[in-house]
Amino acid sequence: MLMVSTAPPSSATGGAVLAFDQGTTNTKVLLVDSASGAVLASASRPVQISHPRPGWAEQDAEQLRDATFAAALECVDAADGVTLQGISISSQRESVVCWNTRTGSALGPVLGWQDARTAAWCARLEESNPGVDGLVRARTGLSLDAMFSAPKMRAALDHAVAAGADIHDIALGTVDAWLIWSLTGERLTEMGNASRTLLLDLESCSWDRELLDLFGIPAAALAEVRSSDAGFGRTRTGGPLPAGLPVLAVLADSHAAMYQQGCTEPGTGKATFGTGSSVMAPIATSKGATAGIATTLAWHIGGSPTYAREGNILAAGSALDWMAAMLGSPEDASGGAYLTDLARGVEDSGGVSFVPAFSGLGAPYWDRSADGLLLGVTAGTTRGHLARAALESVAHQVADVVEAIESDGLAHIDVLRADGGATRSHLLMQTQADLLARPVQVGDAPEASALGAATLARRVLGHHTDAAQPVTRVDPHPTDPGPAREAWKRAVARSRGLATTD
Repeated sequence: MLMVSTAPPSSATGGAVLAFDQGTTNTKVLLVDSASGAVLASASRPVQISHPRPGWAEQDAEQLRDATFAAALECVDAADGVTLQGISISSQRESVVCWNTRTGSALGPVLGWQDARTAAWCARLEESNPGVDGLVRARTGLSLDAMFSAPKMRAALDHAVAAGADIHDIALGTVDAWLIWSLTGERLTEMGNASRTLLLDLESCSWDRELLDLFGIPAAALAEVRSSDAGFGRTRTGGPLPAGLPVLAVLADSHAAMYQQGCTEPGTGKATFGTGSSVMAPIATSKGATAGIATTLAWHIGGSPTYAREGNILAAGSALDWMAAMLGSPEDASGGAYLTDLARGVEDSGGVSFVPAFSGLGAPYWDRSADGLLLGVTAGTTRGHLARAALESVAHQVADVVEAIESDGLAHIDVLRADGGATRSHLLMQTQADLLARPVQVGDAPEASALGAATLARRVLGHHTDAAQPVTRVDPHPTDPGPAREAWKRAVARSRGLATTD
């Protein structure tokens, strides 16, 4: 029999936490033992993403929500005899949902974090407001770019108003806010997610009035910002899940992975290999990010902020999936696994470079005008060479970001801790170690984001013992990555339309 604990968190013992991880291409939910951190059950559901125009990326907000709740209910059904003590949430970050608070219906599609439809709008804003990018970076740690939420919020708001929605009924938020509202009926969002919107002041950890005015976002449309462990209401009566469950903790997905990887001290850093890729390293200050690299709020726990340097790669797993599809992979096959099998048949990429600039390039270039390209293809190029070039493109992009993060000396990554689905490719992880010339430590649990949010929720409940997670250390081969890195940088320069020399 399923039991729900409604006691205050401080008095709760035993039981389990439902850990949501709402990602770009699927939702995972884990049932995690509160005391030990062991995974008792898991479920997942795919979520669809569409590209109705070049550079656009949309999702259905209600399908995304329903997939999350369906996976959660599957875990609830497996919780016979277990006391559910609460929920934790990790979620994709910069994606924007606009909904009607009176009817509960979405007012248009989710504008995904990969969506670049507002790139021209951002360029016009910068042209008409000289120095605005510096202002935005100083307040938020982020560049003025279409990846982040505020321009998408403005586009979603304009669309909703044009369709006849009453401005007083409109809510805007990132995916965490949408899920919290759907679960509890409360308008709340977590600080780390809010720090990715271009609207949160990193010092005060509150919405910035000047930036709200700059982007034309009404404060009333946004949720209340809370610390990661502050509690986010309880599941409502008549909702999809048992009533009265507290939402104990919320983290952004990449931040949750870093938390689970234990990257809290200088010298640590992680890379999440998902649809895109996030490379993060903790730092002691919110100021002074190198150009092309963001400073972000990793989490706000126990009343204190933890900041991180981060570089965001727009196409990682999606680049592998695209190349795999071009090379004839079955629809149900993993792109990374398919390419790895092909690439094992060749020693190198045969001089081929692949730059997956599907909607431009992210960190450290932030060049939305860059074009995707294949360089160095000859009559002797095989499918194996193309497969290896695609795997290398992901590792090169991560190496670019690590170099940029470390460029001012405030952060250093001695061993890169890796998580995400693509880490199942040992060839990719070996390539990553070789290009970085340093070890890569691969976690054996690909659900690092869900586990990170669950770990924080368990600590809210008073449990600090974590289940041991096996790791694999991949050491670099004693080879010089210099020539490969230079060839990659020439390919990137060509992608960006810059003059190059051999």
